[in-house]
Amino acid sequence: LGLLRTQELLGARRIDGGKQFFTRAYDFGYSKTPEETLTKWDKEAILGDVVWVIRNFRPDVIITRFATPEKGGGGHGHHTTSAILAHEAFDLAGDPNAFPEQLEYVEPWQPKRLFWNNYWVFRRYEPSEEEMKGIFPIQIGEFDPLLGKTYGEIAMEARSMHKCQAFGAQLIRGGLKEYLELEKGDIPEEGNFMSGIDMTWGRYGLPEADALLGEIIAEFDALDPAASVPALLELRGMLNEGLANKTGKLEDLLEARADLDQIILYAAGIWMEINSPAAIYTPGEEIDFQFEIAKRTDLEIELSSIIVDSWKNEQLDLVSYDTLLPVREVSRFELMVPIEASDISQPYWLSDPAPVGVFSVSDETLIGLPENQGIRQFMVDLVIEGENIRVPISSRHRYVDRAVGELYRPIVVAPPLSVTVSEPVYLFGNASDKEVLMVARGHAAGTYTVQVEVPEGWTASPSSIEITIEEAGEELPLSVIVTPPSGSSVGDLSLDISGDGMEGSWSLGYQEISYSHIPTQVWFPQARTRLARVSLEKKGNLVGYLMGSGDQVPEALEQLGYTVEMINPNTVTAEVLSKYDAVVCGIRAYNTIDRISYIQDQILEYVEAGGTYIVQYQTSYSIKEENPGPYPLSLSRGRISVEEAELTFLEPDHPALTSPNVLTEEDFEGWVQERGLYFAGEWDEQYTPLLAGHDPGEDDLEGALLVARYGQGWYVYTGLSFFRELPAGVPGAFRLFVNLISLGQEM
Repeated sequence: LGLLRTQELLGARRIDGGKQFFTRAYDFGYSKTPEETLTKWDKEAILGDVVWVIRNFRPDVIITRFATPEKGGGGHGHHTTSAILAHEAFDLAGDPNAFPEQLEYVEPWQPKRLFWNNYWVFRRYEPSEEEMKGIFPIQIGEFDPLLGKTYGEIAMEARSMHKCQAFGAQLIRGGLKEYLELEKGDIPEEGNFMSGIDMTWGRYGLPEADALLGEIIAEFDALDPAASVPALLELRGMLNEGLANKTGKLEDLLEARADLDQIILYAAGIWMEINSPAAIYTPGEEIDFQFEIAKRTDLEIELSSIIVDSWKNEQLDLVSYDTLLPVREVSRFELMVPIEASDISQPYWLSDPAPVGVFSVSDETLIGLPENQGIRQFMVDLVIEGENIRVPISSRHRYVDRAVGELYRPIVVAPPLSVTVSEPVYLFGNASDKEVLMVARGHAAGTYTVQVEVPEGWTASPSSIEITIEEAGEELPLSVIVTPPSGSSVGDLSLDISGDGMEGSWSLGYQEISYSHIPTQVWFPQARTRLARVSLEKKGNLVGYLMGSGDQVPEALEQLGYTVEMINPNTVTAEVLSKYDAVVCGIRAYNTIDRISYIQDQILEYVEAGGTYIVQYQTSYSIKEENPGPYPLSLSRGRISVEEAELTFLEPDHPALTSPNVLTEEDFEGWVQERGLYFAGEWDEQYTPLLAGHDPGEDDLEGALLVARYGQGWYVYTGLSFFRELPAGVPGAFRLFVNLISLGQEM
């Protein structure tokens, strides 16, 4: 999900022109407070990352999206923490005594102002004059005649790239104001939050560049862009002079020159690409890159040379050409480039094991980058109208889809063999054996050994597998029989892979993420699976599942030996449901199924006749049936986000807590991410709350698990996060969920 969302962010930036940076902190789940967030994030490390980004990017102005606690917070501990860290980093980025180890690569940088994008009140009513003190309104709905769009339209197009969050938005074509509230730094002039900041080339000691740029824009002919190339080259010479004289920030001038070089290429009619014939390679191979370049104007342009770099900018080779490019023809050249053993295309932030909350990144210069820079980068030297220009170009794999056309995907360097275990968790409800299924994917021909490691007390047969891959791309099914211990035990089955004639071993699987709106992503998760031996008893066998927004609870229940059938919401009747020992409602079904009110009537008829209905968490907003229960029941936003929070048994003798498995405090150990969310807020006396708990500093919540008799059957509403705990193999969560399913079997 992190890889997908990263690429969606980059897609949004390609629309709005922004640059995307990251810290090492990651979303470990909902957090109510910054205090809770910082128990998982290493504050000093993440604060240093923010300072690092500021010192690299050197902004004049910082705008925080979210509020500090003093201004009401950001609605999420991670959001509020981002504002806190921005305030602290604003003060530290210019201090040479703060994070001095960074100064080997960057210089201190002090931004001039920090604003908060105030969102609490200003979209609800017209603020008073007093409320507007220190606040700068910005009209962001302006129409840009060159782009043919308002900036609001561009913003919503970018927002709509966040497809996995269902953030598609209607374009804003009218006026729209945002409000910036000054929180740090000097006070700008009224009405201009950027006042006093030199926005000209004068800040780099190049005042004449502004005049020349104005002339270039005024004289630009869209039907003959090549006519602007001589003047653009003159402007480039000014930037080179600034670089030679070390005026202003050299990094800014280098970036400006790189942008200008791209403009020159467009104006000169230059198109070029470097493509590989395949998408996946392995260390030790050579890639037969094809460099293609075309000139579509009459300008005199010479291809001088190509420098082959790795993504860490270590120069490998230089190929000289010294050839004039013909007009309106594609010139093709081959480049053979070796792949080194260190080139496996693992996202840099996933290369090393990480604690909860913070990725481990051994190379600190990579911090902030949104992705790896590609397995091979090239620098192309051109001579345009007598001027030398060196421009970077990344390599890709180009292919053709007959239904879509020309497409590209990143080049991946994979281990010679990857082995992916089919399930993230294998659950053992008794001492019986289970077959663990795997897929071996050969990325290079050869003979390999897969060694199977299991926790103490477990056995795997065979413990070693020999396989031969005849050609790259071949896939082979593998399996081992795993025998659990007699008692409860949780641990990992891991694979150690080696090959004939290869040094060392590795333990990597393969996962490909492919959607039409992002470049194809490949990463190599650890070749392992969680083994969980859970001591439990179960009653009932056939479970009907009403899927909502999507979860993996059905697969988890099947691992326990239940037969799970998916219920079609279009064909639900009480008679159809009567065969099930229990019906389970998936997360957010009441938010996503249009027919849920009708379905509920049928399900409650099933319950009244003796069935069991378990409703997992639903959100109170956008709910399509206000009361998800047989008696009055309203949902809240109440949740317990600390997964270690103590839970009290309110009715310790209730069958949901005692039969067929007697639950204890130990069953609530090892939970992941949270206890639960969207608890019941108010409920009729017919419901019995079974658990109470709270996050630090808060009062008890009792709406996590409600049980009620309805007719001859049982109704359950639970905000406990079974949708997280069961796929993670948490034993106690399974024991409790089995008890809930078994309620109807007690009669």
